[in-house]
Amino acid sequence: MKIIPKTNIDFIGKRYYFFALSALVIISGFISIYLKGLNLGLDFTGGTLIQVKVNSGENISQIRKIMKDNSIDAQIRSYDNNSFGIMVKGSQENVNEYAQKIITALDEAGVKFEEEKRDFVGPVVGKELAKKAIFAIVLSMFGIIVYIAFRFTNPVWGITGVIGLLHDVMVAIAAMSLTNREIDLVIVAALLTIAGYSINDTIVIYDRMRENIKKFPKMPFGELINTSINETLSRTIITSLTVIMVLVILFFFGGSGIADFSFCMLVGSITGVYSTLAIATTIAYEWQKQ
Repeated sequence: MKIIPKTNIDFIGKRYYFFALSALVIISGFISIYLKGLNLGLDFTGGTLIQVKVNSGENISQIRKIMKDNSIDAQIRSYDNNSFGIMVKGSQENVNEYAQKIITALDEAGVKFEEEKRDFVGPVVGKELAKKAIFAIVLSMFGIIVYIAFRFTNPVWGITGVIGLLHDVMVAIAAMSLTNREIDLVIVAALLTIAGYSINDTIVIYDRMRENIKKFPKMPFGELINTSINETLSRTIITSLTVIMVLVILFFFGGSGIADFSFCMLVGSITGVYSTLAIATTIAYEWQKQ
């Protein structure tokens, strides 16, 4: 049974439109980052942490709503024994000021609690983890190039696969900046996940291209790429839709706690499919036609 009928889309012929669209999105993101910077989370900026033990039964959603109602932009984490860590961006000199705002908001909402800890959380750990994350991305990209070059005996395909991967990560960061969403260590994890997800479809199409090179050795390279993409298009769309549908549900119904994460993953999943079909393979053609 075929849910999607056989297609005959000329991806190679439309490659310059794809390049222009991607360049527009990425450049818009860079301009946004240059003008207003990235909205870095507490993991990278530091801030006040107050840990409270709630005795009146409120859950994390209710605590989050109390903070929002009092215009307190806080990250909230749940611990054992109904304890919550409430974190707000700010300088070390203003720890008591921010802590008092949180305590006042809880008191006015009728929450019965005990303050367990009050401290300033520095950004040192976040910066160290960010460096490790960047190192992990670079190392994984090198590994991808080596793997694809070995598997398909073509280093160009490995490099273009990584270019597609970088494209997806940059588009996701651009989308986070343009929508002013917060970037913390959870978003770094999302970017790493996007990188792994993106290369998967690319390898599937490269594998079909390798098979078709053996079947049709005299077929022009551009036609061979179009044939390979169209032959795997149904599989790409169906498998990707299963992921995207889950992310759409998480984004709209998962609550504010994971909204930024699900948004980043949703953008990355969509652009991951797009880059496989329109960026990585078309750049491979542009490169090898020379």
